[in-house]
Amino acid sequence: MTPLDPTAVPHHVVVVGGGPGGYEAALVARSHGARVTVVEQQGLGGAAVLTDVVPSKTLIATAEWMTIADRAPELGIRMPDDVVDPLSDVDVSLATGGIPVVSAYAAPTLSGAGVQAAASAAGTAEKRKHFVDLQAVNKRVLALAGAQSADIRGRLEREGIRIIVGKGRLDGPSRVVADLPDGSTTALDADSILLALGATPRTLPTAVPDGERILTWTQMYNLRELPERLIVVGSGVTGAEFAGAYNALGSDVVLVSSRDRVLPGEDEDAAELLEGVFRGRGMTVLSRSRAASAVRTDDGVEVTLSDGRVVHGSHVLVAVGGVPATSGLGLQEAGVRLSESGHVVVDRVSRTSVRGIYASGDCTGVLPLASVAAMQGRIAVAHALGDAVQPLALRTVASNIFTAPEIATVGYSEEKLRAQSSRYITTTLPLARNPRAKMLGIRDGFVKLFAHPEAGVVLGGVVVAPRASELIFPITLAVQHRLTVEDVASAFTIYPSLSGSIAEGARVLDARVGK
Repeated sequence: MTPLDPTAVPHHVVVVGGGPGGYEAALVARSHGARVTVVEQQGLGGAAVLTDVVPSKTLIATAEWMTIADRAPELGIRMPDDVVDPLSDVDVSLATGGIPVVSAYAAPTLSGAGVQAAASAAGTAEKRKHFVDLQAVNKRVLALAGAQSADIRGRLEREGIRIIVGKGRLDGPSRVVADLPDGSTTALDADSILLALGATPRTLPTAVPDGERILTWTQMYNLRELPERLIVVGSGVTGAEFAGAYNALGSDVVLVSSRDRVLPGEDEDAAELLEGVFRGRGMTVLSRSRAASAVRTDDGVEVTLSDGRVVHGSHVLVAVGGVPATSGLGLQEAGVRLSESGHVVVDRVSRTSVRGIYASGDCTGVLPLASVAAMQGRIAVAHALGDAVQPLALRTVASNIFTAPEIATVGYSEEKLRAQSSRYITTTLPLARNPRAKMLGIRDGFVKLFAHPEAGVVLGGVVVAPRASELIFPITLAVQHRLTVEDVASAFTIYPSLSGSIAEGARVLDARVGK
C-alpha cells in the first residue's frame, strides 16, 4: 500500500466494532497515515476475543488436557497405589508388530486381568481421580480473554488510534454517532466507514435463555459447577465443539441434531468419524431430532423434541447459529443494503451499496471465521485508501473445527467438486498407518487430498487429527500457490511426523496423474 501524502489532511477512517475485522483494519489504516477512530461497545477484540473464539478454544484446550490425563494408564503411566497387569489394558495390534496402539480419544478397553485389576482398584482410583473445577477453569478462561483484549487495546493506543467506548450507529452515509455509557453522544464525520458489527447467538422463542439452565454459548462461562447432564441443541460447529469439550470434562452429554449426522456442512467422512468418536466416548447423539422447546424444571431442564420425546438434563446449550448485529443502527436509513437474513451485502473488496461504507466479519455472512473477518477488514481499508487490492478468495481459506480430533479443511470440498461435476482424483490415508501417530497413541484420523487428474494441481484437502489446525498449513500453501501433487511429494518431511502422511498422500496421487 502506498502511504498517504503527509502534507494532506489525513483521511479519517471510522471503524464501528473492535473485533478482528475492525482492529486489524484499524492498524493497517493507521500504519499508512490515516486518522483512525474505533467505536466498540463490548471491549477490544469483540465477541471473538471476549465471548466466542478465545474463550471456547481455551475451554477446549483444558478439555484436551483432561483427555490426556484420562488416557495416561493406557500408556503405562501409573499412580503409586495402582496394582495392575502392565500388559492387560492396552490394545496390542499384530499389524503393528506388537506395538501398543491406543486412541487418544477413545475410552480405555480392558480385558482379562485388566478388568479384574481395574475393579479391585476402583475404590482407590475413585478417590484419587482427577476432576474438573469448572469455576477455576472459567475464571482462567475469562482472565485470558480479558488479557488478550487489553493487549489489543494497548497496541491500538500505541499506534495512535482513538478508541471510543460506546455503541456506534450510522447517521447518514458519512457520519457515525457513538452512544456513550453516560447517555451522551459523540458524532464522528468520516471519509470512510468500516462496519465490523459481528453477530449474536440465535435464540429460539420456545427456548429463551435464562443464563442459568438454558444457555447460549456466551453464557457458558458463568457456570460454577460442571453440568451433570448437558443437552446441546444444534450439531454444527459450535454445538459439536462444546459437546466434545464438556464430554471430555466429565459431563454426560446429549447432542440433539436435526440432520442425519453431526457437522452436516463438513466433509462426510470426517463428520462420520467424529460422530463415531463421540459415541465411543459415551455421548448420546440424537440424529434426525429437532428440538421444539426447552423449559426449566425444579432441578434442571426438559427439552421436548418435535416428535414428542422429552429429554431431561441439568442444563441445555442452544447452539443454532448466529444473527448479524445490524438492526437499529441506521444502516438501511443510510442506504446500506441488507439481505433477507439481515446481513450487510458486500462485494469481494468489502464494499457495501453506499460509497465509502465498507463491512467485514460476521455481519456480512460471507464466512464466519475470524481470519476471514480480518482479511475483509484489511482489504476494505486498502481499497478505501486508494490502494490496489486483491479481492477476497474463499477458495484458499483454511478452517478448523476444534473437536477431538480436530477437523481442518481448505480448498474445494468433495461435495463441491461433485456438485459442479469437476474431474478430480482423491486419496485418503488413515493416521493409524503413520508411525508418529502410533507413538502418540492416535488411531482416529486421516489425511485426504483432492487433485486435478491431468494437471495434478492440488484442489483441496481435509485433515482429521489432533492439531489438524497446524497440519493443514502445507495443504493451504499448495492450494494458495496452485502447487501440484508432485511439488508436495518432492518436499522433505520429518521422519517420523504426522505431516509425513500429507507427503505420502501426494505421492499416491502423483502416481495417478495423467493415468
